[in-house]
Amino acid sequence: MRRFATLLLAGTIAVSALATAAYAENPMVGGAAMFANKTIVDNAVNSKDHTTLVAAVKAAGLVETLQGAGPFTVFAPTNEAFAALPAGTVETLLKPENKDKLVKILTCHVIGAKAMAADVMSMAEADGGTHKVKTVGGCELSLKADGGKVTVTDENGNVANVTIADVEQSNGVIHVIDKVLLPKM
Repeated sequence: MRRFATLLLAGTIAVSALATAAYAENPMVGGAAMFANKTIVDNAVNSKDHTTLVAAVKAAGLVETLQGAGPFTVFAPTNEAFAALPAGTVETLLKPENKDKLVKILTCHVIGAKAMAADVMSMAEADGGTHKVKTVGGCELSLKADGGKVTVTDENGNVANVTIADVEQSNGVIHVIDKVLLPKM
């Protein structure tokens, strides 16, 4: 019996170590650990590089949606990406009277499926180098894979580079990008 208890304890420790190792494989984002058992919003609020995105998601009333079951693929622009927009753009979008426009912009960063970088690369290769996809907001994005790097082009021709890929979430995946994607307005 004692031997069985020792084996059971050893097995429990091994499983626990594997679970910890699985979570440790998720990349850090904005200086914070990202946990595969937490939702997109639960993780994003801890990233110091995504405070503008989190504020925008809250102002747009999308928190509950992005905490939902998903699956979602979110192309998450950094604070620097928002700062690169023309002066005053973010402040204007965060005003209550611009909520519909803000929702449209943010939902153009979300695909209603879980697409890891390898999936994007496979789809792009199968489509001759570029894969077009509709977002939750109705925008069309062009996903391209070249030399192991993924880029996302919006309807206006703005190209965002995926700087951190495959940040797994309980309800999908986040890919950090360096530009804000904009719909045709």
